[in-house]
Amino acid sequence: MAYWLIKSEPSKYSWEQFVKDKKTFWDGVRNYAARNNLRAMKKGDQLFYYHSNEGTEIVGIAEVVKEAYQDPTTDDTNWVVVDVKPVKKLKKPVSLAQIKGDKRLADMALVKLSRLSVQPVTTGEWITVLEMADMQ
Repeated sequence: MAYWLIKSEPSKYSWEQFVKDKKTFWDGVRNYAARNNLRAMKKGDQLFYYHSNEGTEIVGIAEVVKEAYQDPTTDDTNWVVVDVKPVKKLKKPVSLAQIKGDKRLADMALVKLSRLSVQPVTTGEWITVLEMADMQ
C-alpha cells in the first residue's frame, strides 16, 4: 500500500461534501506530475485529504477504490481520474503551519512542492501526521 495527499479548496469540494457523496472520481488534474501520481495509485492506497487555499490543513483520510481511467470531463486522453471514498475525519486537523514547523516533515512534498495537487506521502510522513492528528 502507498500513501498520497490530494488537495481541494473547501469552497469547491469540501471534506463535508465528500463525506455526503460517499465516493467521487478525482478529476480536474491538469499537471503531468500530478497525473503521473494518479496513474501510480492502486486500489486500497490511503490518501490525506487536504483543504487548500482556505484552511490549509489535512482534514481527513480517503482511500482509492478504483484505479486510473480516462477523465470523463475531457476528451483529451492525457488525463485520468481515480475513484476515492472517505474513510475518516482526522480527530484534529493538521495545518500547513504545523507541518512546516515539524522537522520530521521538512522533506514532505507538501512543503517542497507546495503547488502539486496530487502528491506522494512517505510512510514516515503518514505516521507523523497521524500522530499530530491524535490518530495514533
